[in-house]
Amino acid sequence: MEAARLRKGQQLSDSEIAALKSTDAVHQAYERAIRFLGVRPRSIEEVRRNLKDKEVDAGIIDEVIELLEGHGYVDDVAFARYWIANRQQFRPRGGRALRFELREKGVPNAVIDEVLVDFEAGEAAYQAASEKARRLRGLDKREFRQKLGAYLARRGFDYNTVSEVTDRLIAEFEEDDGDAFKPLQADIEE
Repeated sequence: MEAARLRKGQQLSDSEIAALKSTDAVHQAYERAIRFLGVRPRSIEEVRRNLKDKEVDAGIIDEVIELLEGHGYVDDVAFARYWIANRQQFRPRGGRALRFELREKGVPNAVIDEVLVDFEAGEAAYQAASEKARRLRGLDKREFRQKLGAYLARRGFDYNTVSEVTDRLIAEFEEDDGDAFKPLQADIEE
């Protein structure tokens, strides 16, 4: 747009040329960031890393981030909420795993603490465990509890949540079908 104001034969000083180049570099970096954001929402740090990987100057990156924030294209709180909602819908995780993932994305700890205040770990664990539990139905209770507990622990759920969800699923399976679990070997021998 700046170049459109130029006329044929116009003489530019070195400072005007430098200003045009700087404006062009900011515009190109901004367009690159917009394309990067077009795939999915990103944290500010993800955008910063992407531009840095493309060898964009640090001063230009700061200008682009400021422009993106001004237009509402990047917001770490909104990104963290999006990330948690997306995880809960498609691949439920516990608070520890979500905290780790958000840190990896460059979201500040204060923002993570703010968005995890309303996080309901019990329902997320139940959702994560339901499908896996159906596949483990043929096991004895002890093995079912052990395997499902390990599965949930790997997804970042704490011991109390894992225990509550496992007990809930065992009770549901026994209510639906009294033969949901194989008897323990010790019970068979008696």
